[in-house]
Amino acid sequence: MRPPLVLTVAGSDSGGGAGIQADLKTMLALGTHGMSVLTAVTAQNSLGVQGAWELPVDAVRAQYRSVVDDIGVQAVKTGMLASAELVETVAELLGGTDAPAVVDPVGVSKHGDALLAASALDSVRTKLLPVATVATPNLDEVAQLTGVRVESEGDLRRAAAALLEYGPRWALIKGGHLRGEAVDLLTDGSEEHWLRAPRLDNRHTHGTGCTLASAIACGLAKGWSVPEAVTEAKKYVTGAIGAGFALGDGIGPVDHGWALGRGTA
Repeated sequence: MRPPLVLTVAGSDSGGGAGIQADLKTMLALGTHGMSVLTAVTAQNSLGVQGAWELPVDAVRAQYRSVVDDIGVQAVKTGMLASAELVETVAELLGGTDAPAVVDPVGVSKHGDALLAASALDSVRTKLLPVATVATPNLDEVAQLTGVRVESEGDLRRAAAALLEYGPRWALIKGGHLRGEAVDLLTDGSEEHWLRAPRLDNRHTHGTGCTLASAIACGLAKGWSVPEAVTEAKKYVTGAIGAGFALGDGIGPVDHGWALGRGTA
């Protein structure tokens, strides 16, 4: 039997912990066939991003059409899109594709390096979020997009409401940077799901956002509802964080293979 087909549209992380590399590892671990559209190349390691180069719009569009027109796709995940021009191109492509889209509005790396031009924020709000089935910003990203700063768990609802005004069907506000439990809020404006997990004492968390969004896309490609896909994705990424390992001299990656029984921790 053919596995479910999932496409990632994102940048490359040369260190292998985030970006396209994390997406494809997650898709394999969760029993789907991962495909990729590369939007940018980064020189990146455990210490940060040393350089980034976006691909031409024509190259991104050609990759997307090549995969979707021949192979097809059952869910799409977006990550680093870098510029307003790329954001608008990908939004147009998603709008013409009959598949759920998980939008991870990547703004900065784990190390604080900018991965999205400030001039692209308005394109994310007005073009990309309206075609998203689920948008998955962290607290810094939701503040960038909406101006809502989340200081406590009670602010998550306000942040989600502000994000939903831009048009995604569901908002998943990730509260991992808050103190206490790792709590996320998933809502479509009427239905709410609070997702909680213990905070794990492991600093090696590079790639968590990419991994979570990809895992959600895998669930949607299998035909699960959004709440089901997000709940299972949260379990997967929690396990991956728990098994995260040291790499280089900085922040190591989560372990995408933990669920396959080969955890490194």
